[in-house]
Amino acid sequence: MLTSVTIQRRQSEIRQSLAELVGKDKPTEDEARKMGELDTEYRGNETRYRAALVAEDTERREAGADLETRGDKEYAAMIGRFEMRQVALLLDEGKALSGPTAEVVQEIRAKGGYRGVPVPWQALELRSGETIASGTPNPLQTRPIIDRLFPDSVAGRMGAEMINIDAGLAEWPVVTSSVAAGWAATETGAVAGPTVFATTDKQLAPSNTLGIQMKITRKALKQSGDALEQAVRRDMNGAIQMKLDSAVFQGAGSGGEPLGVVTGYSTYGITATAVNAAASWSAFRNAVIRFMGNYAVTSPGQAKLLITPALWGKLDGALITNTAVSEWDRLLANIPAGNIAISANALPTTGNSPDEVVAILMTSAGGVAPIFVGTWGAIDLIRDPYSDAASGGLRLTGLVTADVTVARPAQLELLTDIQ
Repeated sequence: MLTSVTIQRRQSEIRQSLAELVGKDKPTEDEARKMGELDTEYRGNETRYRAALVAEDTERREAGADLETRGDKEYAAMIGRFEMRQVALLLDEGKALSGPTAEVVQEIRAKGGYRGVPVPWQALELRSGETIASGTPNPLQTRPIIDRLFPDSVAGRMGAEMINIDAGLAEWPVVTSSVAAGWAATETGAVAGPTVFATTDKQLAPSNTLGIQMKITRKALKQSGDALEQAVRRDMNGAIQMKLDSAVFQGAGSGGEPLGVVTGYSTYGITATAVNAAASWSAFRNAVIRFMGNYAVTSPGQAKLLITPALWGKLDGALITNTAVSEWDRLLANIPAGNIAISANALPTTGNSPDEVVAILMTSAGGVAPIFVGTWGAIDLIRDPYSDAASGGLRLTGLVTADVTVARPAQLELLTDIQ
């Protein structure tokens, strides 16, 4: 019981006792002495009560914050103990799910329909150092919340934000207007404005479904412990990461693919600048200057750059005359290496001619990611026990529904025709 509550109860008892004693016309010496003691105790308790309220205020705040986040923490802890091995055995042998795995699956099913077994996105996180004791995994490292695609994915490194949606369409209003300020020209003159405050809704729709097919051999199914866990996670993680990275930047917008950033730059309103010159730091410097002119960044170190391996090779091999400094060194001196991603999967390998490549600059501004990647629900894992029945294997199909949109075109710039 809280100290303040205990003091309140004691104060109520003192008041009741004093009421009985004060009502007597001629109290005895003992009763008079008792009234004095109760009065002293009452005044002392008032001081203690105020002090208890101050002390317990912090406790109440901490308890309230814990209650607000306890549900998320418990769910994240359960996902940290989610076993892909149980899912595989359920689909192969019909073995019932148990423990946190069963609770997570029930929780996901309550939010949407799945033909197979729903697998949360967080379960694809590769875990290191897992040990098995009495059938319960004890992960030494757990990252329960994914606020981007995957830690090593190109889209994740470039600042794309992954948004999980239970069902239906989703829109995010993004401010696209520029509110102007101005001085009054005269004492009675009007200031600048009014400027319309406008937002544009960025929509994500569940119109694109990605499928991943996996084969699990009989040997793998009979293995226990970390081997099957890591094999399933590694294969699904790699397959989804590669395809999503490619779709985010090169998606055709047809044939079941979402419209990618590079392919649909004109649709998204992204500025495309043809370099028409040899690869050099100056080409990227000019793009960063345009970024700074649009108030997207305030320093070159805030920009993120995505290039192809061929472009990296060209920059690293282009030495400045009479020096050992390359164009790549000049680039790294201004844009941190952690902000540069090199990928042959995300970007087209060539531009308008075999000797030309493309690159893309982007940044996060005002807490808004340059790209939104929406995913719907969990990964729907469906079994196929017949295709590999001759070898005793199991074929799994994972279905992922995803979409891509650009938040603010001013946060991206496409560089083309880099020779």
